[in-house]
Amino acid sequence: MPNHRSPFQTAHDLPEIDPPDLIAEARQQAVTELLKTIIEPVLNNNIVSLGMVRNLRVVDNYVYLRLYVGKHQHDLKHQIETVLSQLTWCKKSYVQLCTIPGVRTTLAISSGKGGVGKSTTSVNLAIALSLQGAKVGLLDADIYGPNIPQMLGLGHSEVKTIETAEGTRFLPLEAHGIKVMSVGLLAEPDHPLAWRGPVLHKVITQFIQDVEWGDLDYLLIDLPPGTGDAQITIVQESPICGVLLVTTPQQVAIADVRRSIHMFRRVGIPVLGIIENMSYLRCGHCGEPTPIFGSGGGQQLAEELQTPLLGQVPIEARICAAGDSGRPVTLTDPTSFVGQVFLNIASALDKTFCSIHKLADAILC
Repeated sequence: MPNHRSPFQTAHDLPEIDPPDLIAEARQQAVTELLKTIIEPVLNNNIVSLGMVRNLRVVDNYVYLRLYVGKHQHDLKHQIETVLSQLTWCKKSYVQLCTIPGVRTTLAISSGKGGVGKSTTSVNLAIALSLQGAKVGLLDADIYGPNIPQMLGLGHSEVKTIETAEGTRFLPLEAHGIKVMSVGLLAEPDHPLAWRGPVLHKVITQFIQDVEWGDLDYLLIDLPPGTGDAQITIVQESPICGVLLVTTPQQVAIADVRRSIHMFRRVGIPVLGIIENMSYLRCGHCGEPTPIFGSGGGQQLAEELQTPLLGQVPIEARICAAGDSGRPVTLTDPTSFVGQVFLNIASALDKTFCSIHKLADAILC
């Protein structure tokens, strides 16, 4: 006989769900509140809101967490252990330090969609920071369009490895004083990077953890556009302390950027500023700007996020030509209008972070 019972379960058929562990929840909340009392001095916010504390778990009388920090922030681990010692029930706290050896400040360059000039911005900003005396690395993590080697004149250079105490590590290439690593260097010329799932995750994780960067003031990570698996992996596995959002003025680009903002907010990574690319076309004779793609989008986004509009980069043929030739315009002509825009953005970033870099140098000396 056929079974004519309804495929839908009634209330009494549903499996029993274990009640929430109220003690564990209360303890995790208590840990979180204590961690919020620890302030990161440069960004002037607590380490929880900044996304530096991840994978927090309370198991019985023990606390486990990951702490994502830069080279100069290792003392935060001791501060956490000291603060959590106030908990009478906590027998021990286990703090796993997650960092990129030698790197002080890791910044992400992100966009909501492709084609807005994110990689061009990353390259010119890296050059601008270097021209101002910083030691800079650039990680091209854009698996969909890894163009940074070409933009820096590296072409299809071969990646070498060395053996260290921590195991085999990639050696970054160097171009114009910038240390560079790119997923594009692992692919055959003109072949797509058709990585999926676990392979993609492993490759990206290796590029974050297994590169011998040496001593860097800044590591810029050029993220893929959008909010897919690759972006989430990079954000979760690296000690990014802030993100710079690149957009164009039109509302379509702004709408896509808003989606990526949600991803960063989920892990607490702050948006440090907005860079509006292709803002306007400057007249070659009088310098009068013409907003070809509309205007005001970058400023609107900055006001929504209560974060600065760091710069507005005009449309200029030299930017494209310089990227194709492997000699960025900020390098070849830093006194140009475009060069000055990127140097001003670099100055704004350095005002935020240079004080902590100098303090770290003084401690190390």
